[in-house]
Amino acid sequence: MGPHRTREGIILALAIAASPVAAQQAGWQYSPLPGEGDRATLGCDRDATPQSYTCLAVRCEDDFSVGIHVHTSRPDKLGAWQMTLDRENASFTAEASEAPYGGRFVERAEWLLERIRQGTFIYLRHENDQYGSFAYIGLDGSLYAINQALAFCAPRVPQAEPIAEPGV
Repeated sequence: MGPHRTREGIILALAIAASPVAAQQAGWQYSPLPGEGDRATLGCDRDATPQSYTCLAVRCEDDFSVGIHVHTSRPDKLGAWQMTLDRENASFTAEASEAPYGGRFVERAEWLLERIRQGTFIYLRHENDQYGSFAYIGLDGSLYAINQALAFCAPRVPQAEPIAEPGV
């Protein structure tokens, strides 16, 4: 293996490492959507592809509250979603949101957030997909990813002007 092959290997490795992360991939990671990486985490179903995906996003909202959103490739994102969270059935309604994810779960959001943080799995599907399969989202790694994304979810305190000493 000569120096030219080593150089080509290094260039290839750097190109692969520098390529962007797919917007939808299985598991929990920072949200790759523009402007969302430092304020949201995205957990996608185990069969997610860029063409077909169902994800949950936990996001620091503009008012510094925590929001839970559904991000999916299906055309109708709003409305009722059926979920099974660690063998506990629930239904949540996704409402319109300014965020780039589609719909936001507002009612019982704190309960849902706790289940996402501490649970094992979620099965979910839109109410209109009665005969479709549920999307499975594993929650291993969700607590860490959520804590990382929300670590700075607090109002920024403006820098105080230094107080000049008298006579200076």
